Amino acid sequence: MGFDDSLKAILEELEETLGGVSERQVGALQELLSGPRAVFVTGEGRSGLVARCFAMRLMHLGVPAHVVGGTTTPAFGEGDLLIAVSGSGETDLTCAVARLAKEAGGRVAAVTASDRSPLASAADLALVIPAAYGSGGKGASAQYGRSLFEQAALLVLDAVALRLQRELDQAAEKMDTRHANLE
Repeated sequence: MGFDDSLKAILEELEETLGGVSERQVGALQELLSGPRAVFVTGEGRSGLVARCFAMRLMHLGVPAHVVGGTTTPAFGEGDLLIAVSGSGETDLTCAVARLAKEAGGRVAAVTASDRSPLASAADLALVIPAAYGSGGKGASAQYGRSLFEQAALLVLDAVALRLQRELDQAAEKMDTRHANLE
């Protein structure tokens, strides 16, 4: 399979998957993001990388954002929001962090492919990205593992960030003042 064919297959899968994302769930996540004291993100593997990308964009928007497990991450507490990203919704550490966040009095938003997963069940909001899993069977993604979910999650969370940018009236020039300058 050539590059053009591979890219076309990925883009077709993304278009189908993103077409199944609920506008209501996206709006509910945006609403949750308008009120927390701080936003924390968590996830493992590539899902964790997507979560970190979102935290960076929130920081650019002026939203206090932290990555769970970072050496300078403050305590999570009442009034905070945890965004937990897991395609399966079953990743042990991600589910444990979500439980701890609830016990600490915060809210949890799950970004997952499975609305019946332990993570979705424990969350105040589940934003479901209906991405097929790459296992080679009928109806599966052509891509390995959870690649389709991870790609779609990045795009969905970037769209949420763009909506927040407009809602918060954050011009790119203002966001630039928060961009890292020691690189």
